[in-house]
Amino acid sequence: MESFKTIILAAGEGTRMKSKKPKVLHELFHKPMIYHVIKAAQSCNTEALCVVVGHKADQVKQAIEKIENISFALQEQQLGTGHAVMQAGEFIEEDKNILILYGDTPLITKESLQQLLDFHKKEQNSVSIVSAIVENPAGYGHIIRDKNGNFVKNIEHKDASEEQKQIKEINTGIYCFQGAALKKALSELKNDNVQGEYYLPDTLEIILQHGGKVNALVTEDVTAFFGINSRVQLAEATAIMQKRINQKHMENGVTLISPENTWIDNEVEIGQDTIIQPNTMIEGNTKIGEDCNIGPNTKLSNMVIGNGVQMQSTTAMDSTIGNDAIIGPFAYIRPNCHIADKVKVGDFVEVKNSNVGKGTKIPHLTYIGDTDAGEKINFGCGSITVNYDGSKKHRTVVEDNVFVGCNANLVAPVTVKKGSYIAAGSTITRDVPEEVLAVARARQQTIEGWVKKH
Repeated sequence: MESFKTIILAAGEGTRMKSKKPKVLHELFHKPMIYHVIKAAQSCNTEALCVVVGHKADQVKQAIEKIENISFALQEQQLGTGHAVMQAGEFIEEDKNILILYGDTPLITKESLQQLLDFHKKEQNSVSIVSAIVENPAGYGHIIRDKNGNFVKNIEHKDASEEQKQIKEINTGIYCFQGAALKKALSELKNDNVQGEYYLPDTLEIILQHGGKVNALVTEDVTAFFGINSRVQLAEATAIMQKRINQKHMENGVTLISPENTWIDNEVEIGQDTIIQPNTMIEGNTKIGEDCNIGPNTKLSNMVIGNGVQMQSTTAMDSTIGNDAIIGPFAYIRPNCHIADKVKVGDFVEVKNSNVGKGTKIPHLTYIGDTDAGEKINFGCGSITVNYDGSKKHRTVVEDNVFVGCNANLVAPVTVKKGSYIAAGSTITRDVPEEVLAVARARQQTIEGWVKKH
C-alpha cells in the first residue's frame, strides 16, 4: 500500500480571524494557506486530494478548483474532525493509505510528510500520528506511552490528570491511516461527549481495540505543523516561512543583506552571487540571474531578469530584462515589456507594453508606452511616446541609433527611421525618414518693448 490519497480538512469558520473571508483563504506569500498544504501533499506524489469544505464552501472551492486531481466533500454542519472525515467517506479506499491534513497548517513541508509516509510504511502501522515535543502542551492532546515507549492512547488536555498534563509530547492532528482501518473506525465513532461532536483522535482507541497498530512519530521540525487560528498566528507563520525561504537562497549562494527585511515567494529562482538589498519583495514566478544587485526598496512580480542586472528602488512586473541592464532608481516597468541587454532605464522612467533594444538609454523622466524601440537609442529627459488618443492605443516605432531630444512628444501611430535626430521640444506627428533632423516646434521670436508696454 505505497500509494496514498489525501484528505484536507477546511470546513471551519475560523472565528478568531475576525474576517469575512474563510480562514484557509488568508494568504502567506501571496497564496492562500490551503494552497501551501496542497502543494506539500502533491510534492510527495499523492494520488488524489479531497478537500472537506463547509463555511463559505463556494469561495474555498473557487480558489482551488482548477488544481489537478482535486475533489470536494461538503460538511454542512461542523460536528468535529471525525465528522469532517466521514463526509469524505466515498473518497476513502480500503487498500490505500489516507493522509489527513488541515487547510490551516501551511508550513507543512515535503520532507516532514515524506518522513511520516516512510515511517508508516516501515512500521506497518494501522495509523501513524505526527507528534511533537513542545514546552507548553496546554490545549493539545497528550500522547501517552507505556514504559517501553509504545503508544497507549491520546488524551485531550481537558480530560488529562495533572500528571498527564505535564507530558510535553502532543498530537499535532496529522495522521496517515490504512484505508480499511480508517473506514472501520469511522463507522464505530461516537459523539457521546459534552460538545456532541465526532473527534478524529477517538478513532485511535477504536483501532487499538481491534488489534490495530498505532504509533506516533516525533517530528524533528515542530514549525512544520504550526496551525493558524488568528491574525497573530498568521504573522508568526509568515515570519517562519520567510526565514525558511530566505535560508534556502542564502545556502544556494545568494546574499541577503537583511533577511528579516526581504520577502521572497516560494517559486522564485535566484542565481549565485546575486545580492538582494533590504526592503525588497520578489513575487510569483520571478527568475533572477547571477551577479545581480537588486534593491533596496524594490518590488518584482513574475519577472525574468538576466545576469549582472543592477536595479534599485524599482517596481517591475510581468516583463523580461536582459543581461547587464541598469534599472532605476524609481523606475516603473509595467506588464509585457522586453528590455534587452545593457539597456538603461533611469530615474522616474515608466515603460509599458514595449520592446527596448540592446544598449538603448532612457535616463530619466520619460514615458515609453506601446513602443518598439531599437538598439542604441537615446531618449532625452522628458520625452514621451504619446500612445493614447482618448479611445484607442497606438504603437510607436523608433529604429536603431535615433536620438530623441528632451521634452519631445512622439504621437502614435508614428515611425522614426534609423539614425535620425528629433530636436528638443518637438511634437512629432508624422513619420521621420532615415538620418534627418526633425524639428516640430514654433519658431522662437523676440518682441522688443513688450515688457514696458504691458
